[in-house]
Amino acid sequence: MRNQKLAEVKWLTPNHLCGRRGRPEPPPSIFMLPNPGSFLPITQKTKHQDDKMAAEGGFNHGGARTPLMMACTRKNLGVIQDLVEHGANPLLKNKDGWNSFHIASREGDPLILQYLLTVCPAAWKTESKIGRTPLHTAAMHGCLEAVQVLLRRCQYEPNCRDKCGLTPFMDAIQCGHINVARLLLEEHKACVSAEDSLGAQAIHRAAVTGQNEAIRFLVSELGVDVDVRAASTRLTALHYAAKEGHVSTVQMLLSLGADINAKDARSRSALHLACAGQHVACVEFLLQSGLRDSADITGTLAQQLTRSADILHCFDHSVTT
Repeated sequence: MRNQKLAEVKWLTPNHLCGRRGRPEPPPSIFMLPNPGSFLPITQKTKHQDDKMAAEGGFNHGGARTPLMMACTRKNLGVIQDLVEHGANPLLKNKDGWNSFHIASREGDPLILQYLLTVCPAAWKTESKIGRTPLHTAAMHGCLEAVQVLLRRCQYEPNCRDKCGLTPFMDAIQCGHINVARLLLEEHKACVSAEDSLGAQAIHRAAVTGQNEAIRFLVSELGVDVDVRAASTRLTALHYAAKEGHVSTVQMLLSLGADINAKDARSRSALHLACAGQHVACVEFLLQSGLRDSADITGTLAQQLTRSADILHCFDHSVTT
């Protein structure tokens, strides 16, 4: 047992520990020890899985981390500078394709991003294994100042897409970061109607995540059609909201003029998707709002998609009222 613990400790150099804890780097003499094998280079990735760090919101995307990556999660510019000055490589990636600049973009400190771009101008030219750029990540996490730096100093395409077809604008919208979305529109000329790999637009993504104010922003300020359909499925935002059981989002969409009777490519209404998701409150609200059950393209009624006694009671009650 003791040998096993010692083996684990060997993978954590003083630089890993200092980077992870956001402390100043060990003195330069640490790199000049008589035994070269005493410590691994500061660019070495650690195999140690730090559960405590993950629980505290540290970098835990399943890959090995360098000391520089750890320091970036702690947003300690002094440690980052010391590591870089002693040879840390900002371009190294973990197994998911994230480099230190990508991590720093998620954390959102503009001074760290500017420093990394100064010492390594190519650091922004990176993608994760699923095609996500630092701009995607900063937009998703609502890091407005970080997005400003990325737009000013990097050359990302306005509608760069990850492997799911998502753009940074769509990321900002689906996470409710309207200020970031507005910045991407004004300074990056992002496309409001860009589609993901399934043909869904930003309004559909916002309906899935229940971002009511983002939906209001799209429809009321940008003029997005509240009933615009996903290209491949013909689903509307109302369908997506009902599928997830977001009653307040369904209510918001209807208040913005959404067609409650809209049908998708399979002739399903929002009621079909709410029933399939077993969302009692959503089914009840749709019925109370005037939506009536109807057969889809296969002849299946919405109420046939559930065995929930509570949902079936909603249909029985709607017939009698």
